[in-house]
Amino acid sequence: MAYFTSEMDRRTLLKTLGTVAAGAAFSKYTMAAAAAGRKSFNGLFPIASSPFTPDDKLDLECLANEVKFCSRGGVPGLIWPQIASGWTTLTTAERLAGAEAMIAAGKGGKTAIVIGVQTKGNDLPGAVAFAKHAAQHGADAICSLPPEGDDAAIVAYYKAVGAATDLPLFVQTSGNESVDLVVQLFNEIPTVSVVKDEAGDPLQRVGALLSRTNGKLAVFAGKGVRQMMDEMRLGFTGFAPVVGMADLFQQSWELYKAGKIRESYDMFGRIQAFSTIVGADSYVMVARGVFKESTKSRPTPGLAAVMGGGAGGGRGGGGAASTGPLSDADKKNVINALNTYLKPYLRAG
Repeated sequence: MAYFTSEMDRRTLLKTLGTVAAGAAFSKYTMAAAAAGRKSFNGLFPIASSPFTPDDKLDLECLANEVKFCSRGGVPGLIWPQIASGWTTLTTAERLAGAEAMIAAGKGGKTAIVIGVQTKGNDLPGAVAFAKHAAQHGADAICSLPPEGDDAAIVAYYKAVGAATDLPLFVQTSGNESVDLVVQLFNEIPTVSVVKDEAGDPLQRVGALLSRTNGKLAVFAGKGVRQMMDEMRLGFTGFAPVVGMADLFQQSWELYKAGKIRESYDMFGRIQAFSTIVGADSYVMVARGVFKESTKSRPTPGLAAVMGGGAGGGRGGGGAASTGPLSDADKKNVINALNTYLKPYLRAG
């Protein structure tokens, strides 16, 4: 398998999969899902960050805190690990442990847990194994970036991943993948339920994606959800920023759906204004009690760090970024802004 970085990674995954009889696990999950009903896939499905301890261990407690934070905030879903999670830096063991921690934290809650299953090196068996692991432990859905290759290779990949479990499958586009390809995936793979569209200009594609799937395919906005007002106007049904302001994003969506467009605009404006404060995006998760002062990120090649100054949180809408560790005065300013301007709207605390 091309993905596994060591023989230990390979053994870890095989050992974990071997602890549960796949057939029994899948049938049990199917019955439970049928009895409880699938969770709906619309509204906010932020991308969870990957928090690390000072000695570079994945912090499962803080990862679970992200789930609890979203649950308190009325956020309907959470996805991990994807690009903003730094998934390429994670070992197999970390991905398995992180998925189990998040799924366990979400049990009994209303926030759907969506587990990313893509692998490096076009390792299809590895992606299938991650999908089966997610299903065995009770995930609500799986998500995957596409492999490298032409349309035929992408279709074959998603068919194999979709056939591995009965979980709803989120397709994340990138690069130049066409509307035709997305529609083909939806038509040919029964579990494809959502596209997180980040190919080309998503605002120009959403109408065709909705009309050509008769509105049955949920279309999610990514790219930081920086154009949410237009994204809602054009018909996007879900939104995938990072976690720090997810409860405010969700309120903007709810207000828009209720026809309160001006109030929705004002709520989104609060997110954008907060993001202009130095250190706000990088410190918000600490300021809101989700991460610890000591929480670190792991550098991801090609991706700007979403945590800074020993904090963490993400890019709420693109804004004033810190070029180094935050000062105590900067941290205090972020906390003051939350308390002064946003406290009445912070559902998650």
